Amino acid sequence: MRRITLIGQLRYRFDNLMARGTAALVIGLGLFTALFIFIISLLDSITGIAASDDNPGPDLPQLLWSSLLHALGASSVGNDTGSPLFIGSMFVVTLGGIFIVSILIGIITSGIQRRLEALRRGRSFVVERNHTLVLGWSPQIFAVLSELMIANANQRRACIVILADRDVVDMDEEIRARVRRVGRTHIVLRTGNPLDMSDLEIANPNDARAIIIISPTREDADMHVIKTMLAILNHPHRRAEPYHIVAQIREAQNLEAARMIGCDEAQLLLESDLISRIIAQTCRQSGLSVVYTELLNFEGDEIYFAAAPSLVGKRFGDVLLAYEDSAVMGLHTNGGCPLLNPPMDRLVAAGDQVIAISADDNTVKPSPLTNMQIDESAIVQSRTTARAPERTLLLGWNRRGLSTLTQLDNYAPPESEVMIVAHAPDTRINAAEQVRETAARLKNLRVTFREGDSADRYLLDRLSIPSYQHVIVLSYADMLETQEADAKTLVTLLHLRDIRERSQQKFSIVSEMLDLRNRQLAEVTQADDFIVSDHLVSLLMAQAAENKYLKTVFDELFRPEGSEIYLKPAEEYVRLAHAITFYTVVESARRRNEVALGYRLNRYASAADRAYGVVVNPNKSDPVAFEPGDKVIVLAEE
Repeated sequence: MRRITLIGQLRYRFDNLMARGTAALVIGLGLFTALFIFIISLLDSITGIAASDDNPGPDLPQLLWSSLLHALGASSVGNDTGSPLFIGSMFVVTLGGIFIVSILIGIITSGIQRRLEALRRGRSFVVERNHTLVLGWSPQIFAVLSELMIANANQRRACIVILADRDVVDMDEEIRARVRRVGRTHIVLRTGNPLDMSDLEIANPNDARAIIIISPTREDADMHVIKTMLAILNHPHRRAEPYHIVAQIREAQNLEAARMIGCDEAQLLLESDLISRIIAQTCRQSGLSVVYTELLNFEGDEIYFAAAPSLVGKRFGDVLLAYEDSAVMGLHTNGGCPLLNPPMDRLVAAGDQVIAISADDNTVKPSPLTNMQIDESAIVQSRTTARAPERTLLLGWNRRGLSTLTQLDNYAPPESEVMIVAHAPDTRINAAEQVRETAARLKNLRVTFREGDSADRYLLDRLSIPSYQHVIVLSYADMLETQEADAKTLVTLLHLRDIRERSQQKFSIVSEMLDLRNRQLAEVTQADDFIVSDHLVSLLMAQAAENKYLKTVFDELFRPEGSEIYLKPAEEYVRLAHAITFYTVVESARRRNEVALGYRLNRYASAADRAYGVVVNPNKSDPVAFEPGDKVIVLAEE
């Protein structure tokens, strides 16, 4: 056994002192300085070397003060008088002070540098209340931040806190480069692992009004989201009140486990199901993706809930005409259940709220108008037409392919067909086998699969594409990097545009993009709709974070049961080339048990600056004259 010496003990204690940080070092150095000055001053006082024949010399307090001045400044030596021994002792004090002050400056400088480094790493506690907490990092975060800032633009002080396992400086630079600042929203960045409870506590989740969990771009993304929810909900210092958590789940098989953990405190967005439903609905209705984007983002008009005590006892059909600049979609019952497009004779009960599309929450107000100028002569009687079987071509493949087939089966007429053409070189993705298993469960679709490169022009020419009514281009998101996958989609769209122009046959083209920045490039292909999957999910996450009841509204819109949004020919509702108010369109739709939300003008279908002709929630008193090809946007059963 090694013998512990006195020197070893002193060295050990010195090492411990050095490890305690800047404050301990400063205190220790101060004590050593005080002891050094006291010893020199005491020796000078005892020996009397400061005295002379005609001067008794300073006493001990004066010696202590003089020694302290010598330690702090070398200039004091030049003013010393007395014996050589006294002057020499003061010189020793001055030399010691030079070393001590130098060490002190170094300690303070190092301490400041460490503190700045700690601040740079973003490890201090967030002293914010009622903030939105974003956990994790992926390209989706830029859309989420943009939407949250737009939503909070009218607030005096709003705060978004981001906790991610990344360097604060890197996060700040990316946000400045990708996000346009709006309003007074303050963004606080912190470095930490959301799965670590001590790191999570830094972001102050207990005082957050909403928590958004960003799904990472890796294979075990769902496991990361689930573990993050566990860290929040099972934290030993969690608050008693329920959290408002919004999280994205990529795979359907992980949804039930996430629900068991989140219970009533988490709103879960199943990405594959959401995007597949939008693709299935949009491929049959050109312009629908623009409508959904308009409803999901915070620019323009959004969906709001508003009390309407003056309308209690009135029929829902009358409520549709009671608002001048808001488009009523349904009612939010007192029990918290949204009813979209309820029966027109349904009475508004006390406590019910109106679900409406409007410019802001304070603009959902009944209009005092009594004369709506409804033109009865312009209203067209409803006609029922049988739906013929449809042919759909699906090019490309990813994990949402099977879900897309299932959703297409929910909307397609019986005896419809789907041809899938995809190339899946990755041995983990057996697209043909997956399609066969899913096709056996479909009711309305007959599915065939063909292996091939969907971007190969020779192959596309052999598919007789003009014979299909709808073409869907799925991104190779699971097999290629984002930019490479989007580039392949762009090439496919260019070929499809050329085929459509050469054949003079009209068929809809719906494509899935991964990066929103590539949409402008894709517009040259003249596709009907672009589904930027991650962007739409980000918009819905921001909406759900601002109002937890909105998710149930969008769930109702996206599911095949109940009422969905349709774009129907304007001539089915009113006479064309006839100037009318939108009140007339609302009345015509009301008589069909439908809710009119807006319209699409065909002459602007290719104009990005005019929202591709889509107008949601027009002022009902403004005149409009429809032309052939124009559509009315309605909320209807079918």
